[in-house]
Amino acid sequence: MQTYQIESLDQEGRGIARRDGKTIFIEGALTGETVTASVYRKKPSFENANVQAILRESSQRVTPQCVNFGNCGGCSLQHLDARAQVAAKQRVLEDNLRHIGKVNAGQMLSPIYGPTWGYRRRARMTARYVIKKGGSLIGFHEKRSSFVADMQCCEVLPSHISKLLPLLRVLVGALSIRERMPQIEVACGDAADVLVFRVLEPPSADDKTLLKAFAEAHGVHIYLQTKGPETAHPLWPEAPADLYYTLPEFNVKMPFFPTEFTQVNHEVNRVLVHRALMLLAPQPGERVADMFCGIGNFSLPIARSGAQVVGIEGSASLVKRAAENAAFNGLTANVQYQAMNLFEITADKFAALCEDGRFDRMLIDPPRDGAAELVKSLVVAPPARIVYVSCNPSTLARDASMLVHEQGYELTMAGVVNMFPHTAHVESIAVFDLPAAPARVGASAG
Repeated sequence: MQTYQIESLDQEGRGIARRDGKTIFIEGALTGETVTASVYRKKPSFENANVQAILRESSQRVTPQCVNFGNCGGCSLQHLDARAQVAAKQRVLEDNLRHIGKVNAGQMLSPIYGPTWGYRRRARMTARYVIKKGGSLIGFHEKRSSFVADMQCCEVLPSHISKLLPLLRVLVGALSIRERMPQIEVACGDAADVLVFRVLEPPSADDKTLLKAFAEAHGVHIYLQTKGPETAHPLWPEAPADLYYTLPEFNVKMPFFPTEFTQVNHEVNRVLVHRALMLLAPQPGERVADMFCGIGNFSLPIARSGAQVVGIEGSASLVKRAAENAAFNGLTANVQYQAMNLFEITADKFAALCEDGRFDRMLIDPPRDGAAELVKSLVVAPPARIVYVSCNPSTLARDASMLVHEQGYELTMAGVVNMFPHTAHVESIAVFDLPAAPARVGASAG
C-alpha cells in the first residue's frame, strides 16, 4: 500500500496525488493530507484509488453528518468543511477557464451560498425489491455501482421527506407491483410535496388503496407515471397538486409540473436570480433574450423590470408552461416565448430572432452540454452583455473561449454558485461584455 501527498481536489472532489509520472485520483482524500490508499483501477496515465488511512489530516476535514456517506453515491464532499467546498469549486471554475478556455475573469464574484442540509427539493430515487436485503430499497445508487444504497434517511432532502424513506420502503414492499416500480421522483414546492411513482404496469385496486392511504397519512400528493415524464398524473388527491415556488423579490410565483425541470435548491435559486438580474441590468424598453428559458425562471423577473423579453427553449411543453406562467403573473405584455432547438441554431436563425433590431442583452442558462452553437451564431448583432449561468465548468470554459477569442467579448466577471452542497457539482455564473459596452454593474452586484 502506497503513501501519497494530496496536492489538490479534482472536478469530482477526489484528492489528486502524483507518482512516477502518473496522476492518482484518491476518493476520500483532501488537499494537504498525507494518506495511504488502495488502487482499484489502473490506466497508462492515471490510477483511481480509495483512501485507506489518513496519516496527516487536513484542518478542513469534518465528520460527515449523514450515516450513508461513503456508501451512497449522492454526496462526495461531506468530509470537507462547507466553506472549503465552495473554495474548491471556485478553483475548479478558475482552472477550467484558464486551461480549457485560455481565459481569465476580470474579477471573481463572491460565491453564492445557501443552506447546506435539507436543501434538495427535487430528487429521483431508485426503488428496487431485493429479497436478500429484506424487501424494498428506496434511495440513490451506491458509489460507482448500480446497486441501491440501503438508506433509512437522507440529510440533503427536506427532513419531512427524509423521514418518509423507511415508510416508503414498507409501502413499496406491500404492493403487488413492487418489482415493476423502478423509481420514485420527489418534487417539493412552497405549498405541496409530490411523489411520482414510475410504474411499469398498472397498480391493482389494493395497491391504489395503499397508495392513497399513504398520501392521506403523510400529507403528500402521489402521482403515477406510466411512460415518459409527460404521462405523470395524480392518483391521490385526484386534483393536481398546487406545486409552485416563489421569487418574492420580483413578485413572481412559478407553478410547475412535478416532472418539469426546476432548480433543486430554491433558496440558492432566489439568490442566483437576484445576482443574474443585477449583472444583466435590464432597462425598461430594452430587448433581452433568455436562452434555454425553461419555465421562465429568469425571463419573468427580467420582464418585471420593464424590458421586452424573448424566451427560447427547445421543449415545446416547457414553452407552453412558461407562457402560462407569464399569464399567471400578468407579464404577457413584456415577454414572448418560442420553441427552438438551440443546439442546432445558426447565424441566420439567430438573425431572424433579432427581427429588425438586436438583443441589447442576453441570458444563457444551458444544460450540461453548454451552448456552443448559440455562441457561434452571435456573429450578427451580438448583444452588448451576456450573463451565462452554467452547470458544467468545462463547457462554460469552452464557450468562453469562443466568446472571447472568436466573438470579441471580454470575460469581465465570474463566480461559483453552491447549488448542490456536499457534491462536486459546480454551478457558476459569468459575465461577457463587448469592449464598446461599458459594464453597468460592478463587483458588488448581489
